[in-house]
Amino acid sequence: MTGPRLLLKKWDLSAKKQFGQNFLSEPATARRIVEQAGITPNDAILEIGAGLGALTIPIALTGAQVIALEKDYELVRILEEEIAGHGLNNVAVLNGDILRFNLQDLSEKAGRKLVVMGNLPYNISSQVVVRLIQNRGWVERAVLMFQKELAQRIAATHGGKEYGRISAMLQYCAAIRTLARVEAHQFFPKPKVDSSILEIRFKEVIPEPADDEALLFRLIKAAFGKRRKTLKNALTGSELGITAAQALDLLDRTGIAPERRAETLAVSEFVALSNALTRMWAQ
Repeated sequence: MTGPRLLLKKWDLSAKKQFGQNFLSEPATARRIVEQAGITPNDAILEIGAGLGALTIPIALTGAQVIALEKDYELVRILEEEIAGHGLNNVAVLNGDILRFNLQDLSEKAGRKLVVMGNLPYNISSQVVVRLIQNRGWVERAVLMFQKELAQRIAATHGGKEYGRISAMLQYCAAIRTLARVEAHQFFPKPKVDSSILEIRFKEVIPEPADDEALLFRLIKAAFGKRRKTLKNALTGSELGITAAQALDLLDRTGIAPERRAETLAVSEFVALSNALTRMWAQ
């Protein structure tokens, strides 16, 4: 396929910083990503930020059903022309924002759960992951490209500084593995950092489910909202609306020392705290 530099020049366009556009320029890398993702003709793929089609086309060549979502309307016509040029009829191009799209509707129209793929702009990466968690009833798994440092934080386990809100939320409901690293020179324009590709596979059954999942996620957010503070101080006066005495009571009920910090808690401990808070409020 035509490289992004030449395509953009042909259409008198340039990469837009507000959309975080860095286009994959190595066809072999795109093919490798699709191969490692294990895409089959039975899959329904939602590609986020299809751009100029670097991933769209090799995905579609597997025979999978593809929904190519692109927010930048100026790229949609280019994308459609590239797809037509490869004689592909299994791709639907949509102009829109992933943060506003109804994933349930897309899944039901496809007749199966979605496999979400894409190279995510840094400024919306965390929001997209949270949205996928909230809509995982219609998403089987996601294969996403992140800036390397963010990918490390997402995959981090408890006990280290990289572990945070998104890590805990994901590990509650998904298994995460790193598929590949993509170096910065393989993009146009070249970003400042390398990227990593993560597979996020959502669990069909959660071994230790929270009584109230929305509350669990609010508690995780509150705990990491003031991550330099102890758990007692982070939870006190947070969006949970609990007092210092209630925070101490909650921690005592779960056997978690009040001087611990959020990054030291395993997901199971967050679940225990959330369930204890549910019971405490019910009294």
